Amino acid sequence: MKIATWNINGVKARVDSLLAWLKASDPDIACLQEIKAVDEAFPRFEIEALGYHVETHGQKGFNGVALISKRRPDEVIRGLPGEDSDGQSRFIEGVFSVRGGAIRVCCLYLPNGNPTGTEKYAYKLRWMQRLTAFAEQRLQLEEPLILAGDYNVIPEAHDCWDVKVWRDDALFLPETRAAFRRLRNLGFTDAVRATSDEVPLYSFWDYQAGCWQKNFGIRIDHLMLSPEAADKLLSTSIEKHLRSWEKPSDHVPVTAEFAFEAL
Repeated sequence: MKIATWNINGVKARVDSLLAWLKASDPDIACLQEIKAVDEAFPRFEIEALGYHVETHGQKGFNGVALISKRRPDEVIRGLPGEDSDGQSRFIEGVFSVRGGAIRVCCLYLPNGNPTGTEKYAYKLRWMQRLTAFAEQRLQLEEPLILAGDYNVIPEAHDCWDVKVWRDDALFLPETRAAFRRLRNLGFTDAVRATSDEVPLYSFWDYQAGCWQKNFGIRIDHLMLSPEAADKLLSTSIEKHLRSWEKPSDHVPVTAEFAFEAL
């Protein structure tokens, strides 16, 4: 079973690329972030024509996440618990039957947090705290759990092209990385780093200043795996060739293959 995460940076602007990628990469489950569309405007019919099921948690012009899957999920939960006043669409969870049980796949779009020293950064840290509390609760189920998405977190210095450039950014501040470690230390495995120690490995290149051409990238798109999911991990891939496509997202898909058997 192949599970992917991709910040598409506007689904309406990149629907052709999305369809081409689904045909070529053939994921069983795809987690999309920053769809920037309300549920009704999501191009579900084009995607359903390829044999996929679509679940969205959209928002007009900003944020928004989607789960695209070859099989209909048994259950879908929208929104990260813990802050009732949070109106931003950044989280969707699907439960999928597999041979021998079920897997939980969460698609998340963690807040950027810039500029630091503002409510935006405080919101980012609160969101990470809520995610950790949610994950701790889900781990008690002892089921395969995959937290896939754009974390807006650079975990380590080797995950960015120049530490000096990112030192004071919300994606790399010590508080941000400490919050990420608290999540990881619950028992999660970073799928990409579990399968490769290659440096550099990036999943995002800014549109500005020729970052793609110079390989000035960062790794902020992660699949974090519970022990039960990590036990089934076979391989991962960062599909960086998509960054050279026409009208690309500034992110590329990150995929993982698992030894789950679909029903």
